[in-house]
Amino acid sequence: MTEFHYAVDADGVAIITWDVPGKSMNVFSFEGQKELDAAIDKALADDAVKGVIITSGKDSFAGGMDLNVLADLRTKAGDNPAQGLFDGISAMHAVLRKIERAGMDPKTNKGGKPIAAAVTGTAMGIGLEIPLACHRIFVADNPKAQIGLPEIKVGIFPGAGGTTRLAWKLGAMAAAPLLLEGKALAPAKAKAAGVIDEVVPADQLMAAAKAWVLSAKDDDIVKPWDKKGYKIPGGTPYSAQGFPTFVGASVMVHANTWGVYPAAKALLSAVYEGMQVPFDTALRIETRHFVSVLLNPSSSAMIRSLFVNKQALEKGANRPDVPDETVRKVGVLGAGMMGAGIAYVSAAAGIEVVLLDATIEAAEKGKAYSEAILDKAIKRGKGTEEKKAKVLGQIKTTTDYADLEGCDLVIEAVFEDPDVKADVTRKAEAVIPETAIYASNTSTLPITSLAQASKRPEQFIGIHFFSPVDKMLLVEIIKGAQTGPRAVAKALDYVRQIRKTPIVVNDARFFYANRCIIPYINEGMRLAAEGVPMPMVDHAARLLGFPVGPLQLVDETSLDLGAKIAKATKAAMGNDYPDDAVDEVVFWMVEQGRYGRKSKAGFFDYDENGKRLGYWKGFNARYPVKEGADLETVKNRLMMAQVLEAVRALETGVLEDIREGDVGAILGWGFAPWSGGPFSWLDIIGAKKAVEICDALEASHGARFAAPQMLRDMAAKGETFYGRAAKAA
Repeated sequence: MTEFHYAVDADGVAIITWDVPGKSMNVFSFEGQKELDAAIDKALADDAVKGVIITSGKDSFAGGMDLNVLADLRTKAGDNPAQGLFDGISAMHAVLRKIERAGMDPKTNKGGKPIAAAVTGTAMGIGLEIPLACHRIFVADNPKAQIGLPEIKVGIFPGAGGTTRLAWKLGAMAAAPLLLEGKALAPAKAKAAGVIDEVVPADQLMAAAKAWVLSAKDDDIVKPWDKKGYKIPGGTPYSAQGFPTFVGASVMVHANTWGVYPAAKALLSAVYEGMQVPFDTALRIETRHFVSVLLNPSSSAMIRSLFVNKQALEKGANRPDVPDETVRKVGVLGAGMMGAGIAYVSAAAGIEVVLLDATIEAAEKGKAYSEAILDKAIKRGKGTEEKKAKVLGQIKTTTDYADLEGCDLVIEAVFEDPDVKADVTRKAEAVIPETAIYASNTSTLPITSLAQASKRPEQFIGIHFFSPVDKMLLVEIIKGAQTGPRAVAKALDYVRQIRKTPIVVNDARFFYANRCIIPYINEGMRLAAEGVPMPMVDHAARLLGFPVGPLQLVDETSLDLGAKIAKATKAAMGNDYPDDAVDEVVFWMVEQGRYGRKSKAGFFDYDENGKRLGYWKGFNARYPVKEGADLETVKNRLMMAQVLEAVRALETGVLEDIREGDVGAILGWGFAPWSGGPFSWLDIIGAKKAVEICDALEASHGARFAAPQMLRDMAAKGETFYGRAAKAA
């Protein structure tokens, strides 16, 4: 399979075209690396070749590295994976350094051949690292193209020289947003930042690159760091200018990661150490830190969940084998916050939307939500009036159920009241086609019971969105007892259309996500009521890698909603209800009028704009702080409250695929992304250790921490969740 194609034009310019067969976007592989290396050797050895252009045969340049290749490299290294990875990554550096030096004399820096990158569109990860090794970067003028190094988002960092080259080119401070945040830039902004050199019309891209190649002089192709006396912008770590930058960067990394993301610290170390040595040594330092990160179980777990498993689920890994169920017209019942969000993401995906509510004013208010999002995008330069008109034109507001005629999917998003939901179900089914799929956006009510109001329970399904709909990436699809495969396929195809990530679970109260989130919140309130200082509760969660602590989270979701859920759950569970101790806190807070951020009073005090001012001191007047709380115990309680529910969901068949459990946890409620999700976290610490923690917590804090039998059996056999899954496959 040829990934890089080589040709020399009439003017003596070698064109190396990257075009991976069968891929919509180029991804880098070690086979491709060998081809690129051979092509560069060929061009440098041919006296008739005056220079080189590296470009793409697609409308984008490259989407990055095939991360599966890195995993294979480690596996093939056998008993010494560190050496195998180091050698493999070093070989990649050698190719890019060969491009950079381009055959020039090592002493005089003369005699090299100009090598330009002609970037046709999006260039991410290695797709930017290759151009950074070239002597000049030309990018086609396409505002939708993205230029960046996103590796930090999946638990690694740019390890093919991108970290070192960008930091040496821009300086540590200017490079930080791209390296430490994974920020992607449009071509014009990438040029303004100094990342690339030229932005030209797409039809002039090759001509511009060729003109430069044919006119470049010796000095034009020597990288700044290969010239004597080069000073890195912003200074080196121990210069007067650079020292405060690195002190500040270290503080920023720890403030953002709370010490649980190894890649960010390793990246900063690679830049810090690399700037104190010659460039080639800096590349070796980058490689060592990159290999260290690749061998860290956290990074492996993040890559598996946020790259491999996420992509598999988005491509329909668990889709039933039925014909295409692309949605053409969707009816949304209820134009409140959730319904309005569902209408927007559907219309933005090009789906015709009927947005129905009891009054036309309510329906129009729901449509206005889309208008506000689109106006904000226009102000930020990320939208146009034309796009706004097109999206809004897709949304029809109405109060008349007859307008649902022709909808092939209906999503109900009314109040969490079974009677209200049953009423709208009957009204909608009276007019929609018999083939239409009907979905409820309920977050807590069992789908099987809601389906009793339907004439066609096999076509009734749950599609649970997370708030805010336009920002949250996860959609939880719930199969009722009678839900058929076509309904599942329709839901999955719809989620693919709106560009979100689906998980499919079986029916049970709270489904999967909320059955894990609610115990996390409840455990936080238990801890606070027991006298653990409130900052310690939330900070313990941050130290575990959660984006917000449980007390802050309950303020965001609202305590009065929690009280309603608690009453409904207690009514359904009777004597089996486990959370009376928490309810005392919730109901008391509601009695005080402290509902959370929306009432500007909850576990936190707020100013008139809703900004948190600090924890409410009145809480500890009723529940006094007690000395001696153990941080590790607090962390274990918060973590186990969630992961044990995930295991129980798997054990009881609510969850059928651990990939969905991990991806759903990270995208649904921000479960410690560094860990790869609850099942990956359990695999990292081991089932035996998990059971030991459970036994200690059960002895001191009750049966809610009892280890599920599945976990005990795994501990006895020395099994892991992903090991079991691999055997089953």
